[in-house]
Amino acid sequence: MRHVVSILIPAYQAQLWLRDTLESAIAQTYPWKEIIVVDDGSTDSTLSIARHYKTASLKVVTQPNSGASAARNKALSLAQGDYIQWLDADDLLAPDKLSRQLQDTECGMTSQILLSSAFGTFFIRPKKAKFSPHALWQDLEPIDFLLTIFTQNLWMNPAVWLVSRKLTELAGPWDERLSLDDDGEYFSRIVAASEHIKFIPDAKSYYRQHNPRSLSRSVTEQACQSLFLSLSLRIKQLRSLEDSERTRAASIKLLQTWLDYFYPEKEELLRQVYELAQDLGGTLSSPKISWKYLPINALFGWKTTKRIRNIVSNTKLRAHVRLDQLFASLSHPIERISLRPVKCG
Repeated sequence: MRHVVSILIPAYQAQLWLRDTLESAIAQTYPWKEIIVVDDGSTDSTLSIARHYKTASLKVVTQPNSGASAARNKALSLAQGDYIQWLDADDLLAPDKLSRQLQDTECGMTSQILLSSAFGTFFIRPKKAKFSPHALWQDLEPIDFLLTIFTQNLWMNPAVWLVSRKLTELAGPWDERLSLDDDGEYFSRIVAASEHIKFIPDAKSYYRQHNPRSLSRSVTEQACQSLFLSLSLRIKQLRSLEDSERTRAASIKLLQTWLDYFYPEKEELLRQVYELAQDLGGTLSSPKISWKYLPINALFGWKTTKRIRNIVSNTKLRAHVRLDQLFASLSHPIERISLRPVKCG
């Protein structure tokens, strides 16, 4: 049976990476697909690059800058597919990603099976991507998936998912109030609406690490408000599946994991986080500090320690990116993901 897949790409200031992302979508060996790019008011060359690839099956629209969730909702409103493939404008799909996930699948209009897959992380050269399996890389029931995320602080690149139209409609649109952790909240709804998660290990996507801000835990008040709302909604999703001692304990663990973003300077939000933990029947402890930052904390306090730690993390990421750029520049041509499908077996 032919299942049309809509590959949806929100793009903002993505001129450095968008070509590779679009080419990875176009190169899918699965033939029944459409690609929709929504430019979210970029001021660089993002829109002109997208329009260069425009065809009957690759649509490009633009809108005033409204945020990633709004861009995704715009793309979704135009999608005609039985399945939805979300793809950020700096990430990549392996050529046979969709083909592998769609083997022996049900009709996306009625299926509540959520299709998952493997992903690797890279800086510049996708051929050097590291695939690091963890507890989410397996078939799981929705409650077990959410419990694992909450208790083990794990993450899945949004590109791993292939979401049926049925699940997409059950979950509803992206929450446009959210910026930080918008994907965590959205896919919690998708998972909660599913009957089962089917993991396809040979289907692969590639997550590009290049943005130092993604490592920073010193974020704006507005971003922290988004984070608190997202965490509250995710906890609600878990407890809608099962309200028990273990789900409440997992929810407290989730709050503890993210406490660092609020502590100590976001005083009002921090109070709300503590109250939520108390309502769940637990308490939170102060975030732990690595031994190498203990002297700084003793001399200058937590705020300065947090700032220095973020500077160190961001400097390391920039160094990795620049080193990989150097190695890539020595390659002729610059290494990209192979456009040939991987042979089975």
